[in-house]
Order: sequence, then C-alpha cells, then structure tokens
Amino acid sequence: MKKKLIFALIVALLLTPWQMAFAFGANNITLVPKTVQIEAASPSAAPRWHAFGRAIGGVDRPGDLFYIDATQNPTPIRLTLYLTNTQELRHCYSYLILKVRVYVEGNAGEWEKASWQGELIPDAFITLHNSQVGFALANNANYKVTIDGGSFYCITVSADGGSISPQFHLTAEQA
Repeated sequence: MKKKLIFALIVALLLTPWQMAFAFGANNITLVPKTVQIEAASPSAAPRWHAFGRAIGGVDRPGDLFYIDATQNPTPIRLTLYLTNTQELRHCYSYLILKVRVYVEGNAGEWEKASWQGELIPDAFITLHNSQVGFALANNANYKVTIDGGSFYCITVSADGGSISPQFHLTAEQA
C-alpha cells in the first residue's frame, strides 16, 4: 500500500512541472491584440487560374488574399498563412505550388516587397504538402499577402461536394 502511495506521489510530482510549462507556453503564444486587423481580399482581387482535368496549368492572374493593418501595433508580428482544404484539393490536384509574397504599403500608398531586419522577405511557396508558410514582419505598417504565381497538375475537376479552389486562413501573433 505504501509503495503505491509513494509511486503516485512521485508520478504527480514529475507531471506537475510539465503542466506548468505547458500553461506558461500557452500564455506566451498569444494572438496579437486588436491592434492588428486582418481583412480578406474581395473575390475580384483574388488570384485566378483555369483548371481542367488532366491538365498542367499555372496562375493566370496574381492576386491578393489578405490585407493586414498593423499601423497601431507596437511590436513585430508573425503571420502564418494556412491552406485549409488540402484534403479536398488532394483529390483534384497531383501537385499545387503557389508563390506567396508579402508587400508593405509605402508612404505614397504604393505596395513594395516587405522586408525584415533590412533584408527583403524571400518568396515562399505553399503546397499541398507543407500547407502553411510564415513571415516575420515589422510593426506599425500596412501589409498584404498575395499569390504571385504558381503551377499545378489538375487530375479532375470533380471535388465530390468540395471545391477545387484553395481556401486560406491567416493568423497574426507577436513575433
């Protein structure tokens, strides 16, 4: 009986630090407060391509996915773009590779490639295999996330109740 009690006490003591570390980690990874606003681009601004069954293709018209207003945010942020319907897309595409870029709004309202710590942010690619890309960005600016190119091989346009169009989700966290 004593051995079981001692064993239970040791197990409880060993597990307690893990629970506290988890809670600390969860509190440390907080979403950016209301100082960052994310808005989805209108369908007319979205990228476009034409997919046909058993055809290789590419992005016909680059386009915007999200607009990020971080002008009131005092700290750097990390954006993560997710491809949310890969399960549906895998039935339609053998491969899907999309070039993702982040632009920052300049003083005159023009969009230029964003930079981080003095270096231009390199192009990133979101695919059916990685399904997400992330970017660290400076504070106090307006940004947009775009699809600037890409290629695919479309197996079929029958999505069995799903969609052959990628669906995206964007999150912002403190960097």
